[in-house]
Formats: sequence, C-alpha cells, structure tokens
Amino acid sequence: LQGGLGLPVAEARALYSDVPVPSHLPRSAAPASDHGHQPRVGEHAIEAEAGMAGAPPLGHALAQLHGVYILSQNEHGLVLVDMHAAHERIVYERLKSQLQRDGIQAQPLLVPHKVLVTPAEAELAASHAGLFQSVGLEVDQAGPDMLLVRQVPTLLQGTDVEQLVRDVLAELNVHGKSGRAEEALNHVLATMGCHGSVRAHRRLTVPEMDALLREMEHTPHIGQCNHGRPTWTQLDMRELDGLFLRGQ
Repeated sequence: LQGGLGLPVAEARALYSDVPVPSHLPRSAAPASDHGHQPRVGEHAIEAEAGMAGAPPLGHALAQLHGVYILSQNEHGLVLVDMHAAHERIVYERLKSQLQRDGIQAQPLLVPHKVLVTPAEAELAASHAGLFQSVGLEVDQAGPDMLLVRQVPTLLQGTDVEQLVRDVLAELNVHGKSGRAEEALNHVLATMGCHGSVRAHRRLTVPEMDALLREMEHTPHIGQCNHGRPTWTQLDMRELDGLFLRGQ
C-alpha cells in the first residue's frame, strides 16, 4: 500500500493477522445500502454468526475490481469495499487518535521542500503556524511567495508534499477564517487523510486487501469516508440469489 498505510506485505501480516476480531462492528460501520435498507452485516447479524466459522466481520478478500473495489466473502455473502474511501477514514482516525494522545508523529524531511505560493497564502500559512505544527507539518515562510516544508506526518510519507500544503491552505482559506479552530482542524485532518489514503486504481495483493479489511474492523465510523460517502456495503445470499432468480 502507499501513503498512509505504506506497509510491505510481511509487515501488514505481522501487524494485523494476530489482532483479535471484535464480536461485532460498531453500528456506524453498517451503512445503508443503495436500496435504502441496512445490510445484514450489522451488530446483531455479526453476533449471531460469531461462533459459526470464526470468519471476520468483513470476511476475507477474494479479488480487486478495476483497482477501485475490494470483493470479500463473509458469513452472509458478498462485501464490497471502496478501498480509497475506507483507507481515507482509517488514516483520518489514526491522525485524530495521535493528536488526542501524544501529538501527531512527524518525520523531518532530509531536504526541505519549496512551495511557491501567493503572498496571501504565505500570510495565511504564517498566521496558522501553530495549526500546521499541531498536525505534524512544519512550514516556514522563506519569502513573500515561498514556503519551506521541513517535516510531514509519518503517516503521510511519500505523499505529494506541495499538493498537500496547497490543499491544507485551501481548507484554511475557507474554514480558518471562521474563528472556530476545532472545525478548521477537523477539515485539515480530513484533507490529510485523503492524501494519506491508498489511491484508486492501485493494485493490491490479497494479503494487503485483508490487512485493510482487518483495520477497517477496528476503525471508528468506518461506514463513511471523511466526505460522508459509504465505504462498504453488503449483499447477502438472499439478495444475490434474487439477482439470478434462484428459488423462483
């Protein structure tokens, strides 16, 4: 995986293969399907099936569709995951958790990254230096139209530093002027989560897909991405049979 997860297969297996699977997913991890009803992989369905075959709630990965969706099989049928949307939420929740504990872990850049900006953007960055620092970004003004990025969050290593800073400035331009620091901070973290997520059309191996599924099961509010889109849905066997008129 790239960006926020950034784990070789061996590390992914080591980190997630032995993590105990909860008996059920949070209620927020059961988004409504496109047909307006709740999928069966909800709290009660998971509890009912927990002791049958020991399958994780989001099942085991089968394949990747067009580099966008993960297809997984669980006790109830087919799970469809938007891998970018799901990983976006994972990175966002990781950043929030780090911020609430000991602060967001950051990595100094070997060579500071230059970002050309407008004088207004340079002033915006200077006025929000504390917020940049709190989210693991060290950004100094090196002139009326230039910023120097000296460190980035560890979770975002390998991201496009210039685009990240530009997107954060765009969020601050909209939300940083409201005076509501917490709201601005949340928007910035959501933007950073998007930068740290695995890109659409990125090919993943089956162990990498399984690692993502396992982390989804331990991530709060995983049913929606940072922008409110569903991250996964369930088609149970009854729905699949109905598609092929089985039993009719």
